[in-house]
Amino acid sequence: MSSRRPLPIGIVQVAIAGILWGTGGITLEVIRDHSSLSFVTVSGYRMLIAAGVLIGAVVVLRRGAELRALLRTSPGPACLVGIGTGAYQALYFGAVVEVGVTVATVVSLGLAPVLLTAAEALHHRRHPGVRRLLVLAAALAGLVLVSGAAGGADTGPHPWLGVALAVASGATYAATTALGRPVSQRTDPLALTTVATTAGAFALVPAALIVGGPLTTSDPVALGALAYLGVMTMALAYGLLYAGLRTTSSSAAVIASLLEPVTAAVVAAIFLDERVGALGILGIVLVLAAVAGASERRTRTFGPTSVEIGAESSGTTDVRESPD
Repeated sequence: MSSRRPLPIGIVQVAIAGILWGTGGITLEVIRDHSSLSFVTVSGYRMLIAAGVLIGAVVVLRRGAELRALLRTSPGPACLVGIGTGAYQALYFGAVVEVGVTVATVVSLGLAPVLLTAAEALHHRRHPGVRRLLVLAAALAGLVLVSGAAGGADTGPHPWLGVALAVASGATYAATTALGRPVSQRTDPLALTTVATTAGAFALVPAALIVGGPLTTSDPVALGALAYLGVMTMALAYGLLYAGLRTTSSSAAVIASLLEPVTAAVVAAIFLDERVGALGILGIVLVLAAVAGASERRTRTFGPTSVEIGAESSGTTDVRESPD
């Protein structure tokens, strides 16, 4: 006999993070409609605001001991995670400008789970399994359908440069997620998010100065949108990501984060009257099925003993026995 169990909390946390990230696109459009800030400058403000909020949370919640412990034991990896986070965001936005939303999304977000699945298979020296490959195929197919429905046929001025930037973004995203997982498993999520975000802000601010253009805006709508980006899509979302990585494999987390383009498509359909269409709806269903399958757990009962099998896509099987 076998029975389904609810999704593990780690996958739920990463899925919520993906949903929050999915609202970032329309928020960015609001900022661009009300100001002339470049995407690099917006990214810098996003991380600066998040860093300020997180430092305040550390003070209010009295988590200074955890923050000091992280800076004492793993300052380098935590800072690299933050720099990587800022880098793949900037690379992705650059890809969108050069090749368009559809190709940039499919290449950057689609490449990350493929790379992580291959890396985990090599690390454990075993085949990832048929179920795992089916989950990955469903996720990628859903991503292509959702992005195609949302992005149309628009492309940017330099397609090959855009594809290269998207590949770099996807590879950096995969590497950052893989690097962040072991650190998150032994670190307080708030401390890790604070250090990583602060490091990312320090990396993006000089980049914004180099790119040039307006560095400030007085428009209240743009300022409110910037605050939303920093608090909800950065501070809260990445806190959930690092909390989820404590109990979820890197590749499963990346598949769960594919709820980002699903959310973006739904938000665009609601607020911008962009029709998703039948293929887009099919893509949403496939991504949701992949998220559920990425961390499927089953409990099999053998006589007086129930055995919980955790198939969390890491290439290992966690078997725990408990009285029936």
